Amino acid sequence: MPRYDFRCRTCGDTFELSRPMAESSDPAACPAGHDDTVKLLSTVAVGGTAASGPAPAPAPASGGGGGCCGGGCCG
Repeated sequence: MPRYDFRCRTCGDTFELSRPMAESSDPAACPAGHDDTVKLLSTVAVGGTAASGPAPAPAPASGGGGGCCGGGCCG
């Protein structure tokens, strides 16, 4: 179930709630009982390593640019 971050405008407390996505925009009362809260935009950090398989091959060291052809047709 997704977690949503909220901030209370009355006391400034920041808190999380787990709720279904269908209820993501429903109002939320802060733990102190205030009703004037706003949903915060959360960021997600994903980290870790590959669990199986070989590491991807390194990119070729051609002095070209980028784009759709890797710089081969651009100059």
